[in-house]
Amino acid sequence: MAEIPDISDTERWILETTLKERYGRDLELQLADAEIRLHPSDRELTSCPVVFWHDSQGCNFVIFKTGDRNYCCQFFYRGYQQYGTGVNEYDDLSECVVSLLQAQADHAAQERGDIESRRS
Repeated sequence: MAEIPDISDTERWILETTLKERYGRDLELQLADAEIRLHPSDRELTSCPVVFWHDSQGCNFVIFKTGDRNYCCQFFYRGYQQYGTGVNEYDDLSECVVSLLQAQADHAAQERGDIESRRS
């Protein structure tokens, strides 16, 4: 399998711009690599570039770059409290980050009781 390219300057700009629009300020993005299974049936781990940030409410966000223009994402509070968007993979980074932020905002609103949980 071909190596997955690092996060580009354009991708970083998309993330920084979207997050600044959401939070009204710059957030510190951390770049890293993670070994993940690209598909649940994979036996081998694949090294992927990762972008990580956290908000002031204690929520952590991760976007994994799984291909040239492929991304998956999740947010979590603790290791056992991991959540996604319901979409396994995105081919557009803007859609990925906006969906992730919306899923987290919906989750927080449900936890506060502002909106009804779909689990009910």
